[in-house]
Amino acid sequence: MEADTGAGAEFETLLEYLKEARGFDFTGYKRTSLVRRVRQRMTQVAIEDYADYIDHLQANADEFNALFNTILINVTSFFRDLDAWDYLRAVTVPALVGRRTSQAPIRIWCAGCAAGQEAYTLAMAFVEEMGVEQFRQRVKIYATDVDEQALTQARQALYTGGEVESVPAPLLERYFERHNGHFAFRKDLRRSVIFGRNDLVQDAPISRIDLLTCRNTLMYFNAETQAKILARLHFAIAPHGLLFLGKAEMLLSHGRLFEPVDLKRRVFRKTPAVLAPVGPPVKAHDGQDRRGAVGRLDELREHAFDAGPVAQLVLAEDDVLALANYQARVLFGLTDDDIGRPLRDLEVSYRPVELRAFVEQARLDQRPVQVKDVSWQRRPDATTWFEIHIDPLADTGIGVSVAFHDVTATRQLFDELAHANRQLEMAYEELQSTNEELETTNEELQSTVEELETTNEELQSTNEELETINEELQSTNDELQAMNDMLRDRGVELDEANDFLETVLTSLRSGIVVVDVELRVRAWNRAAEELWGLRAAETTGRHLLNLDIGLPVAELRQALRGALADPGFTEFLHLEAINRRGRSISLRVMCGSLRSHDERVRGAILVMEIQAG
Repeated sequence: MEADTGAGAEFETLLEYLKEARGFDFTGYKRTSLVRRVRQRMTQVAIEDYADYIDHLQANADEFNALFNTILINVTSFFRDLDAWDYLRAVTVPALVGRRTSQAPIRIWCAGCAAGQEAYTLAMAFVEEMGVEQFRQRVKIYATDVDEQALTQARQALYTGGEVESVPAPLLERYFERHNGHFAFRKDLRRSVIFGRNDLVQDAPISRIDLLTCRNTLMYFNAETQAKILARLHFAIAPHGLLFLGKAEMLLSHGRLFEPVDLKRRVFRKTPAVLAPVGPPVKAHDGQDRRGAVGRLDELREHAFDAGPVAQLVLAEDDVLALANYQARVLFGLTDDDIGRPLRDLEVSYRPVELRAFVEQARLDQRPVQVKDVSWQRRPDATTWFEIHIDPLADTGIGVSVAFHDVTATRQLFDELAHANRQLEMAYEELQSTNEELETTNEELQSTVEELETTNEELQSTNEELETINEELQSTNDELQAMNDMLRDRGVELDEANDFLETVLTSLRSGIVVVDVELRVRAWNRAAEELWGLRAAETTGRHLLNLDIGLPVAELRQALRGALADPGFTEFLHLEAINRRGRSISLRVMCGSLRSHDERVRGAILVMEIQAG
């Protein structure tokens, strides 16, 4: 199925990048739903092209989590599909516990556990059947998922009131504790539930499992990946173990691995491997007593062997070719000259398969050996399939019989049957895919409803916060208005104070310069204007040491540093300068600190007087 019209290869490149960068292998997921969810996330970040989205992932590490949360829809609940859980509690769990001795451990695997609801549902079901002490001593529930965020939530075992609505009231009372408006699963039982990350497609399965739940997880994968996962689950389950699937999942195409216990509730039993009985041919009873009654027995035996429908060789104890019937001679091109030759010197020893190792195994173990699915390309257009039976002759080790059974026709029938099954599976898969798409859409709609409910709660909470902020802003506005009135009154006072200060500075005959801690001019009285020819407007805000006046400001640098460093600093300097008329003058300069009432240095004051010549 094409991933996306015109963008199949680009989409597969994105999947490979996710696999290499973060270890998430989505290549086995159904493309239709997978493309839809990726597109949904790309729309949210306003990106149209898959290549551009890969660049976005490389530049924004947090985007991975947002994408994975979109793809991995962790929709689950306690006792989901109640009818199936009622059957599990009433029939499956008691039968499983009853088959074990009182001390035998019980291993459970909850695959695709999401936020933990299903794992804790299993715990409640087994505690109800066994009691708390037996459960804690004997049961281990391994709960796995690929989503680390979901696993973190599962380990906390903390759920909202809405999330525990499906838990029957008596069970809610026995197994949950209220905690800050939420419901926490009992801590003493939580120790028996072990959460961990496991990718069903890539990671090795947990072994010796008595009950494996994998509900509404397989439906997200394509048929090939489903088959691969089911083979792993079959390996994981112990003999007589059970598999519990979701209502949207079936196993009709995998009957050789599992057989239904209750198809309606999706409970299946592991099918054990059945080995065909093997062994040497049964000896004819009383054969020795009747030999004398048959004439020309050796000649009859020789012709019967030669006329056998199956190509057959007989090797002596030293692996020398002793007998070859007509079918074997024609099939492998053997002649009378080959009788008596060692097997290793004959082409049949390695074609169609390396025989000597199997012959040696049968001779040493004194047990028949079967070699299946042996193909021989005799002609470019024809392949012959064999099943080779190697049987030790008698118990004395006198020789070995090698029979080549031509199973080509059977193989062709199996291939035709497999082809027909594949066509049937494809038709079924299409039907199942439609059903699963509907299930997936339902899951997504349910997820959307939950998201909308969450968003509604967040908006309601935000609205309450905004109302509180609005009240605070109104109160602050009243305070600011009062403060504004106060500042207006103080502004009048400040204007009067500034006028008074200006009058004082103007009245002084000495040049007064006030600078801040950055040596920028803050005050420049009229006497300073007369001395240096610059008005207050031209100097205010400028750095004192950068003024182009006749005052040797560089010689004031050290004194100014002292004034800015020490609140009690005062120093008198005698400087030669040039006034605004270009005449040389001798100045007496007092440099002191400008300090506040709390003795903090706010700048420096320079008082300049011309000394009489």
